[in-house]
Amino acid sequence: MFVGHLGVGLIGKRLEPKISLGTWTLAVMLADLVFFPLSILRVENFHVEAGVTQNRFVGDVPFSHSLLMDAIGGALFAGVYFLVRRDRRSAWLLFGAVLSHWVLDVISHRPDMPIAPGVNATLGFGLWNSIPATLVVEGGLWVIGIAIYVRATRAAGLTGVIAFWAGIALLTLAWWGNLRRGMDPDPVRAGTGGLIFFSVMVGWSYWMNRLRPAA
Repeated sequence: MFVGHLGVGLIGKRLEPKISLGTWTLAVMLADLVFFPLSILRVENFHVEAGVTQNRFVGDVPFSHSLLMDAIGGALFAGVYFLVRRDRRSAWLLFGAVLSHWVLDVISHRPDMPIAPGVNATLGFGLWNSIPATLVVEGGLWVIGIAIYVRATRAAGLTGVIAFWAGIALLTLAWWGNLRRGMDPDPVRAGTGGLIFFSVMVGWSYWMNRLRPAA
């Protein structure tokens, strides 16, 4: 659930404007940013399966995407933020943002989302099995997140308008391409490309936080 996660980050900026949009984006995408290096190192792996949405990946991802490890990652992320900012409420919100990744992935994935490393039980409701349902549910969350963020912020100048909407357009196109084509089956290429793209996305989010301050 690519833009669905980003939608949560955009909504988060409205919940707590003091937290940078870049930090919100880093929190909601933390599981994927952990997965990409593990994929490159072949610590975690995945395979693609033909389905309604063409190639969808089914992963063996207990260290980056299990409920337990996401909770631990969220606690560490929130803990570091609290040590730096001394803001307990914001830290708890960021913990929830990290954990939201697992919840949304359970909704979208086939049953491959683990509870914890070494535990055989996995969950997944398979939203991705249907492109129309994905467009409605994930696309709807994306549109809602954009609308809330636009109302909660104000562009400091023309650059804040152009750069924001250009970024939204590129992210939407990337999401549509992912829906149609799925992931690259090569773990090194997929991990490298994903790590670069998501790092740029986080950087863009920090930039937007400067160009679009809270209204």
